[in-house]
Amino acid sequence: MLVSLVSVATLAALAGCSSADASEDKPQLKVTGAFMPQPVSDMASGFLTVTNSGGAADRLTSVTSDISDDVTIHETKDQKMRQVKSFDIPADGELSLDRGGSHLMFMGLKKELEQGQRISVELHFEKTDPIKVDLPVKETTYNPTRH
Repeated sequence: MLVSLVSVATLAALAGCSSADASEDKPQLKVTGAFMPQPVSDMASGFLTVTNSGGAADRLTSVTSDISDDVTIHETKDQKMRQVKSFDIPADGELSLDRGGSHLMFMGLKKELEQGQRISVELHFEKTDPIKVDLPVKETTYNPTRH
């Protein structure tokens, strides 16, 4: 009888732990530092940081925007840029899209962009619901790491 009570108590404790830990097993994403340097042609790049404070990894899989029908994600390795299908966002980590590195690429802009405008984009992820972000258009040479 005592063994049965201990087993029931242990199962109840384990059930309580698993439901409490379930929320920690999800990505918790937040976007900061978003910007777009003012384009000098019909192409533009975008930069931002996605921080994941959750206990599970996620992936940035695509980006959409009304400013371009062709928004892709690129990485730069060995000074060569190439399009990729997704970017990993590690659990308790971040994805940094910075000048000279990985970035968003907007091809065939539908209109000319000027400093001070805000470009709306929607980031799509493997696990998390889409996140809408405004990218302020900054001067062409803007680089927040220099400030």
